[in-house]
Amino acid sequence: MPSQRDSLFAELRHLSPKVTGGLLRMRQEAYRDGVVPAKFKLLTAMAISIALRCEPCIHAYVQMAADKGISQDELIEFLEVTMTMQGCPGEEWALKAYALYKECLDHGSPPTISGCCDHRTTTQADEEVTR
Repeated sequence: MPSQRDSLFAELRHLSPKVTGGLLRMRQEAYRDGVVPAKFKLLTAMAISIALRCEPCIHAYVQMAADKGISQDELIEFLEVTMTMQGCPGEEWALKAYALYKECLDHGSPPTISGCCDHRTTTQADEEVTR
């Protein structure tokens, strides 16, 4: 059964398909494999999410990067850049990202965190936009 947030989000997508669909299509295009592999784009989005301190975004981008097969070494290098730019607060938020990555390795998918936006880039989400 969908949560109230999921139901509201589906309703908003139905009421505003051009904008919500535009955001989804923008994510699909931005995070695709191109000259730069998708996993590095997702790690960049994760680093920005850490800087913004958006836990739902960190969760989503760590999960999507893990799904693209990032290595622990790749994750750590991006976390090092983030910590360098953010200092102590960046270290605390990078720790959250690292914990989520370890959960992905151990369990395949960490628990869902509700939050600011839906980061799905799947065909299912695109179909919801066109309904």
